[in-house]
Amino acid sequence: MQTGKDAAVAEYLKNRSKAEKLHEQAVRLFAAGGATHSARVMDPFRPYITHAKGSRKWDVDGNEYIDYVMGHGALILGHSHPAVVKALEEQVAKGLLYGDNHELVIEWATLIQKMMPVAERIEFCTCGQEANMMAIWLSRIFTGRKKVLRFAENFHGWGEELVRKDSPGVYADNVDVIPFNNVDAAATALATKKYAILMTEGGGAHMAGQVPISDELLYALPKLTKESGTVWLLDEVVTGFRDTQGGFQALKGVKPDLSSVGKCMGGGLPVGALLGRADIMESLSPKAPKEKRIGHSGTWNANAAVAAAGAAACRLYLDGAPQEAARARGNQLREKGNEALKARGISGRLYGRTIIHPYFGPLDFEPTDASMAPTRDVKKITDPTYGPIRDRLVLHMLNRGVSALTAIGSAYFVMSSAHSKEDVDKTVQAFAASLDAMLAEGSFPKALLGS
Repeated sequence: MQTGKDAAVAEYLKNRSKAEKLHEQAVRLFAAGGATHSARVMDPFRPYITHAKGSRKWDVDGNEYIDYVMGHGALILGHSHPAVVKALEEQVAKGLLYGDNHELVIEWATLIQKMMPVAERIEFCTCGQEANMMAIWLSRIFTGRKKVLRFAENFHGWGEELVRKDSPGVYADNVDVIPFNNVDAAATALATKKYAILMTEGGGAHMAGQVPISDELLYALPKLTKESGTVWLLDEVVTGFRDTQGGFQALKGVKPDLSSVGKCMGGGLPVGALLGRADIMESLSPKAPKEKRIGHSGTWNANAAVAAAGAAACRLYLDGAPQEAARARGNQLREKGNEALKARGISGRLYGRTIIHPYFGPLDFEPTDASMAPTRDVKKITDPTYGPIRDRLVLHMLNRGVSALTAIGSAYFVMSSAHSKEDVDKTVQAFAASLDAMLAEGSFPKALLGS
């Protein structure tokens, strides 16, 4: 009989024989350990899903999960929302890709503009990363500068000027990275007046704020960027239409120069868009001076199928009801989950709004703001020492019918309006049982016990 850490893996494999055979094929096809996204890499492997609806999904072996991956954050309405499915079915029968203008794109853009006033102009693309690349290009033309300023830990995609500068094969000579949540560092860098654009992740670094952005920094940026003539991009690919219908900027009452969106705006289909000031985006106009004019190609930009699904989803966002429902379930998971951690004397906490982040490490204080971590120390939040604990938690919860989003030592519970109170109650039971199993197998170091 297997004991300790091997027992959980053995249980996982015992109930996923079909998935194991599929994974054996996948590793011969896909270089990333058989996965098609870095967040789908897991030891031994992530489940292989056959279908999903509402808050649930099912795998090839018949296992049912309460899902907190939610399309990497795109599905605030849950899986296969009837309104989105209906719109998509109707549009598929009419045509997928017209290669021309159509009415749906106007309706969709009008809905977005109504919710996010930053959108004086809108440029559609196929993912949030493309929107961020467009933002850099436009900002360089608008300011006449080359350099890009970014904050450490903030994620904006895997393009060369967006990815970590110390990544292998990256030669982003025009990119400077400064410490996150350091107002003095931002002020000093911007005062040089050499940057075309400053990029900031909505909510904070890592999926809407595993490392939360401080109010001190957030509210300093509009003035600092304006004084330095730098374009401020607020990347709301994750937080757009999720924190509120108007995104993180509406929640906090700030207005950037540009904002990138994606995920939720497509209702589950691949999409991105750059929103922003008309004068900055004027370079896209065919009437712009030749030396400032650029063309934006993209076969799949605002194709009819995606526009139909996106417009259907955005109609539902207008009154803020989906966001309110997701936030209520997030509050429930966070509060009950923290009770489970405290009852077991584990030094860790759950925090966040509609994306809940598990933290394990020293508790510097008990946050009064539910979106904040129990420390302001970025190194503690991202300490790789505790990454395996989050990985282990995800495995145990999968064994108990709960699927959380993973990302190389991080874990996230992505909430949706489809999650019910009963779903969260079952999730908390699975969370508590997983903690007990991890305590029994010795997964928690002594430094995390007795708090």
